Amino acid sequence: MAAVRFREVTKRFGEVVALDRLTLDIEDGEFVVLVGPSGCGKTTALRIAAGLEAVSEGEVLIGERVVNDVPPRNRDVAMVFQSYALYPHMTVFENMAFGLRLREMKTLLWRWTHPREVAEARRSIEERVRKTARMLGIEDLLHRRPRELSGGQRQRVALGRAIVREPKVFLLDEPLSNLDAKLRLQTRAELVRLHRRLGITTLYVTHDQTEAMTMGNRIAVMNEGKLQQVGAPMDLYHHPANVFVASFIGSPGMNLLRLPIREGFASLAGARFQPPVMKEEVVVGFRPEALAASAGEHSLSAVADVVEPLGATQMVLLRVEEHDVSALLPSSLPVKSGEAMTLHLREEDVRYFDAETGDALR
Repeated sequence: MAAVRFREVTKRFGEVVALDRLTLDIEDGEFVVLVGPSGCGKTTALRIAAGLEAVSEGEVLIGERVVNDVPPRNRDVAMVFQSYALYPHMTVFENMAFGLRLREMKTLLWRWTHPREVAEARRSIEERVRKTARMLGIEDLLHRRPRELSGGQRQRVALGRAIVREPKVFLLDEPLSNLDAKLRLQTRAELVRLHRRLGITTLYVTHDQTEAMTMGNRIAVMNEGKLQQVGAPMDLYHHPANVFVASFIGSPGMNLLRLPIREGFASLAGARFQPPVMKEEVVVGFRPEALAASAGEHSLSAVADVVEPLGATQMVLLRVEEHDVSALLPSSLPVKSGEAMTLHLREEDVRYFDAETGDALR
């Protein structure tokens, strides 16, 4: 295992800057999730770590070694692609064993080898493949070809092909995006358990912030090629560094209302907010679940617009003066479209952001 470090890494494609001075450390054995919208640079960062893209500026280190000029095969990393990238003419066993056989063949070709050593090498490869297949629950599929497998089974094979190599680093590029919701949930849990068991340094790319929140030791949020914030999932959730992180992390994202400051307060539908820094305008943010029917420091007068039942909870889309606001409320609370409501906020659930830069105000 090894740490992965990006040092001021920039990647340009012509005039387009895909990565802009990315500095990020993934510690030995850590599971870090790169998350952001399409085109934010997260997959480019993964491909640079794998050696599939060259850096324009900066350095990438795996362990203590700078690997900018090291070819992919010599980096001791294993990458799982979104498209699975399985060999269609090979069985599951052959797909998983291919990398090991190739490595063993190169080793054996360098010296005269007794047939017994060849047989032992083949037995070792078979044992490793079967052990990994057993771990992933696909041992009974080893004789099949990819076309005979479901999407979830193909994903497990792709994971198994990476795991069986016992690399220093796992690189996973949106590996669950082709699965249905139920299978995605199951496979997500399997990946977390596998990482706990194997302890291999993992860099995981996704646009799904739910995956990021539930899987990573830390999350790195990216936008337009720039790193926005890095931290533990709940740190990002409760203390976003800027408006982008506040809106992207959470499902749905934080309510963000741009309000003018008058006499030291931002006023909204009967509530008065006092930001920590005096500006002409401020962005007031609060999570949908922070709104409650019980008493709090800030009372908002609102009108229910759309009610979406979610089982134990309901998402209520509100009109608060000219603003759209989301509230996540218990289903036991009767709410009808067009109904006037008063909802409450605690002061500790309110966040403030600079209206010009979008940065959090502390």
